[in-house]
Amino acid sequence: MANYYDIDDILIEEELVPVVFHKAVNGVKIDPSAEKDCVEQGAKVELPFWLAQELQLRQAASIGVPACYNQKTRLEIQADAACVDLKSRCRYFYEFGCKIAPLVGDRTLGFLLLSAFKIRYKDILTKAHTAAFAAASKFFALLTKEETNLYEAAQSSMAAFRKWRMGGPRMQRATILGRKRKSN
Repeated sequence: MANYYDIDDILIEEELVPVVFHKAVNGVKIDPSAEKDCVEQGAKVELPFWLAQELQLRQAASIGVPACYNQKTRLEIQADAACVDLKSRCRYFYEFGCKIAPLVGDRTLGFLLLSAFKIRYKDILTKAHTAAFAAASKFFALLTKEETNLYEAAQSSMAAFRKWRMGGPRMQRATILGRKRKSN
């Protein structure tokens, strides 16, 4: 966990990931409807990322690619990344992808995250600076948490720019320049 007190980091690590057990584990009841308190070798279950990560470090299980990064999502991003609802797939699409990429062994996941962010970044900034509120609310619903933060930062910087541009004199005389030199 990168930051123990960061609620976003906690929520990222609660995302479910597919796990395949390499060893049988006793005393664990993952499925409440199961009769036994054990997990068989080769069992496929979904666990929170924080637990799956620890199991993989101990070589008890291996993590698979989560459903939010499946082939369908990849094809949609390749077709038109700006229109894909990434928020419905994973609220922390980019940050979770960065955490899981080194663990799943999928070398294309990093490229997917980079290409999706590059395409959507320009669109987010453009809409943050130009979109009307009604159009922005529809667009806002498609954004992940990281993109929402970027959108809000762009809007606040634009508001600060407008305030600066409209208000006050352009140049102010420094107070030190108004003083006269002392004569010796």
